[in-house]
Amino acid sequence: MTHAIDNGPPVTTEPYRWRWIALFVILAAEVMDLLDAMVTTIAAPSIQADLGGPSSTIQWLGAGYTLAMAVGLITGGRLGDLYGRKRMFVIGALGFTACSLLCGLALSPEMLIGARVLQGLFGAVMVPQGLGMIKEMFPPRELAAAFGAFGPIMALSTVAGPVLAGWLVDADLFGTGWRMIFLINLPVGLSALLGAIRYLPASEPSPTSRLDLTGMGLVSASSFLLIFPLVQGRDLGWPAWTFVSMAAALVIFAFFGRHQSRKERAGGDPLVVMSLFRKRSFSGGLVTGLVFFSGMIGFSLVSGLYLQIALGYDPLKAGLTGLPNAIGTLVGFIAVNAAGLAQKVGRRLIHLGAVVMAAGVAGVGLTLSLAGPGVTPWQLAPALAVTGAGMSMIMAPFFDIVLAGVEPHESGSASGTLTAIQQLGGALGMAAIGTVFFGLRERGWTFQDAMLLTIWIEVGLLAVAFLVAFLLPLRARPEEETAR
Repeated sequence: MTHAIDNGPPVTTEPYRWRWIALFVILAAEVMDLLDAMVTTIAAPSIQADLGGPSSTIQWLGAGYTLAMAVGLITGGRLGDLYGRKRMFVIGALGFTACSLLCGLALSPEMLIGARVLQGLFGAVMVPQGLGMIKEMFPPRELAAAFGAFGPIMALSTVAGPVLAGWLVDADLFGTGWRMIFLINLPVGLSALLGAIRYLPASEPSPTSRLDLTGMGLVSASSFLLIFPLVQGRDLGWPAWTFVSMAAALVIFAFFGRHQSRKERAGGDPLVVMSLFRKRSFSGGLVTGLVFFSGMIGFSLVSGLYLQIALGYDPLKAGLTGLPNAIGTLVGFIAVNAAGLAQKVGRRLIHLGAVVMAAGVAGVGLTLSLAGPGVTPWQLAPALAVTGAGMSMIMAPFFDIVLAGVEPHESGSASGTLTAIQQLGGALGMAAIGTVFFGLRERGWTFQDAMLLTIWIEVGLLAVAFLVAFLLPLRARPEEETAR
């Protein structure tokens, strides 16, 4: 049986023959998204110095993007189900690239943050289509390898983003300064767009389904009401409405869940397929992902600021300081994949990774305590390499375990929800951990003391991730679970 829409290759019941090229296109889009989520952790001080704005501008440069992604991803995944994943991927890639140009041309903090929000919304349309297409393109025996590629790409992009940003800002190519961190998306985005048109498989939309606009409004409102006061509350002196807003966010989110359940029982088309939450692997993965990404991305933001503002590193030096983290991540993935540990060990590898990563982060704190303000990148390198190795162990089996039990008709909703949790975790981490860091500084804490407390918050979050990972099944495949 063959279904064809658009002008691309059709999906067939046989494994799609261009699947590995298509996977490369999907990963290129994923890299573009992840780099853009992280580049401002290094470039933010340079951007603020050029465009001005309060300290919350630094947080909004990252949180505005990730919040827009989190708000839009659940809807973006559902749009792929309704109108075809390839079509929505192409629309998302085109919009993302155009908004990257707007970011590079921004003349004020407000214009840049607005462009970042639009960039995140188009990314929310583009990114979730990839996981759904992978489920369609690859036979079961190759799914672990296909999903396994996401782990290293995500981890390396997360730690390589600050390195790339530091180099681009320092190089000042064509006199663009920090603007090149966004303009570099133009050739990458156009390449991904052309590759998508040529190689991504077309899929059949669901003409009888409708987009749940009420659900979309509820989940968007709850996310915004939670993140906005976390970022802006400190600059405003934490007025009462900020706490009312956060409480209202939780109430609205609970109402969203109730609304989705009722809609599903009535035979409607909910934004989130609630049957997903009855799957242990998926529900456990959402909790684990939220905690892990909150700590990881919040820690990355504060580290970049500390290196530049407190230690006086230029953007390139600050970016290169994180290179051992990237090397540790790469070496860790190579070792894990060579030994087949993701399949053999399953969830236990996530537990081991959390322990190793926590040891690395604690090592960073110990190094800062011993070396003081004169700490050098070489002194930080061993602990950062261990941190990267632990991150690779967490990410290697994560996506395969979480998505293994998802049915084809659930894949769009599952992809959007899982990626939304990743982005929401990033937005929460930037907002909450960034607020703690700046708040301590305003209370008279030294940069080093504020940084050390941030480090111990990250260690605590990794401990929580270790515990909630027990919600995950031992292995991805049900037939392997019997060996437990």
